[in-house]
Amino acid sequence: MQPEARKRKLGFWMSTSLVIGNMIGAGIFLMPSALAVYGGISILGWLASSVGAILLALVFSKLSNMVASTGGGPYAYARAGFGDYIGFLVAWGYWISVWVANAAISIAFVSALGVFFPILKEEVVAALLLSLGVIWLLTWVNAQGVHSSGKLQLVTTALKLLPIGVIIIGGFFYFDPDNFIPFNASEESPGVAIALTGTMTLYAFLGLESATIPSDKVEDPEKTIPRATMVGTVVTTLVYVLSTVVVMGMIPLESLSRSTAPFADAMHIMSGKWGEGFVAAGVAIATFGALNGWILIQSQIAQATARDRLFPAIFNRENRKGVPVLGLIIGSILTSTVILMNYTEGLVEQFKFMIVLSTLCVLVPYLFSAAAYVTLSLQRVTGGSSLAGIFFLGSAAFAFSMWAIFGAGENSVFWGFILLLLGTPVYVIMKWKQNPNPS
Repeated sequence: MQPEARKRKLGFWMSTSLVIGNMIGAGIFLMPSALAVYGGISILGWLASSVGAILLALVFSKLSNMVASTGGGPYAYARAGFGDYIGFLVAWGYWISVWVANAAISIAFVSALGVFFPILKEEVVAALLLSLGVIWLLTWVNAQGVHSSGKLQLVTTALKLLPIGVIIIGGFFYFDPDNFIPFNASEESPGVAIALTGTMTLYAFLGLESATIPSDKVEDPEKTIPRATMVGTVVTTLVYVLSTVVVMGMIPLESLSRSTAPFADAMHIMSGKWGEGFVAAGVAIATFGALNGWILIQSQIAQATARDRLFPAIFNRENRKGVPVLGLIIGSILTSTVILMNYTEGLVEQFKFMIVLSTLCVLVPYLFSAAAYVTLSLQRVTGGSSLAGIFFLGSAAFAFSMWAIFGAGENSVFWGFILLLLGTPVYVIMKWKQNPNPS
């Protein structure tokens, strides 16, 4: 590989920041309040979901070496394991989920900036214009090349970890173990409380597969992707668990459960009023970075599918910098449409429903990836010990994915299934275009 070509690709740190940055968005800054009603036992829920996330990260790490680096991540793995149709359904649901979720991330970014610019809370038009503006700004950044997006992701990931790191380190000086009494503050049994908090927290790990999707744009993918996936997931796990422990140790559970900005409240204890602004800036940077990363992923998953002629060819057309720019634009147009729904009275509930639905469509690829790992591994197995390891890892990751889907709720599962099936006519058309006049 020529030095100039190598420079245009994502290296280890950029790939790792893509994993961390896509997982750590605005959600972490509210999670301690959501978990406070359960008390300290919620930490065990974090640990349960963390184990599942690490198992999935291990599956994706292994799959990245088993399937050729043509891009697509879960789509490529599902297609390799189960054929074109399952691969298409995974890509279809994943692609839709990303551009819908991008609308929510954009709105969260504007909400965070409302701390500094009150007009964003008072004027709908101003908030709407900024939401659309950040989408198209980052679309332009991504159109400049995957390396440009990677550099921005690296910077924003470092910046978003700064306020969280300050709270984790400084918060132990204000830590009160009595805040964890009672350990189970809910009316549920310990087992149920752990299951409920585990379900709540597992959604924070969505995005752990991010480095696998632009694999054809990654430098030395056979080594970089597995390392970035595992390191990114482990670092994110530590950040999630430690920050929750510290914030719970700083703020009494009763107060924490009512807080709308637990990290800001924690910083206020440590440093006064200016600390709240410091955290608000961290939230804005976190959402900005996550949005950048997911816009990159949205275009790459569509391009990989189009390259295999399962999505329209327009998604595979690149500009001179090697970016599928028309796919970027189409995705951002769809995201902008969803944003307009959120700011239109009467459509807010539909917007919220689409966000829940999109979450499910990210979880389904995990299920198929775990199954594909077993299917593809069995073709290479050479001994009994290898066979046992394959079934253990594959079964554990599959069971965790099923648990995650179950936790999404029956309404989401039902409509998610319908959404996936709605892609079938598109698949039929794409297959017909491949061979319009069969003999």
